[in-house]
Amino acid sequence: MSQAKQGNSVKVHYTGKLDDGTVFDSSVGREPLDFTVGARQLIAGFDEAVVGMAVGEKKTVRIAAEQAYGPHNPEMTLQVPRSDLPADIQPELGMQLEASQEGGHSMVVTVVEVTDESVTFDANHPLAGKALTFEIEVVELG
Repeated sequence: MSQAKQGNSVKVHYTGKLDDGTVFDSSVGREPLDFTVGARQLIAGFDEAVVGMAVGEKKTVRIAAEQAYGPHNPEMTLQVPRSDLPADIQPELGMQLEASQEGGHSMVVTVVEVTDESVTFDANHPLAGKALTFEIEVVELG
């Protein structure tokens, strides 16, 4: 029985959960996830977890933040006076906005605090700093 190795095209079904059991993503009810092992298309821990798995095999793996979306970087939060925001934006906790950076690049930021005077934005990935648990099933090896 062949096993997934670097360079293989694989299809997997997965469910990703946080430590509190909250499901943050799943392929259940959708097409399986198709990727090339070792091609850095996914977080490192997920990619590594699939190596050695065979079609039909299932496993549950907990991936530390460092092998997922990295640690939460406090330097990627920014407090902005409300008066600096465009008048048509009414910030709400959890709202995601696209912000322009110098050089023309854009990034998604999440509103993490709103006061009468200011709004705090976080440019970290929403899953940064979190360990992730995945239930993985290999459904096809190419």
